[in-house]
Amino acid sequence: MDILQRKADILKALGQPTRLKIVELLRDGERCVCEMLPVLGEEQANVSKHLSLLRQTGIVEFRKEGVSSYYKIKDRVVFEILDKVEKMVQKEILKSAKLAKQLSSGPLKRNKLF
Repeated sequence: MDILQRKADILKALGQPTRLKIVELLRDGERCVCEMLPVLGEEQANVSKHLSLLRQTGIVEFRKEGVSSYYKIKDRVVFEILDKVEKMVQKEILKSAKLAKQLSSGPLKRNKLF
């Protein structure tokens, strides 16, 4: 498989809110699906589909213990990616807040180009 396609698949898997919630739930370690369901507020079938896609892309791995399925993050580097994205989002929020403050405090001072 092409490396660019593989990267795109991983980012696509992470680019969905429920899957992001699942990954964040697994930040502190392995969890049973039965623990995730109430937190996610999703139907079991829907969560299973999301977990399956996360498994296919190599983000999570699982094990069965009796009738329970346990999931964990396969490579914790995924959290480095998410933390960097969070920093980007925080910078954008801060920038927007500063702009909103400037707009609410009066007319913008424009720099003259000529």
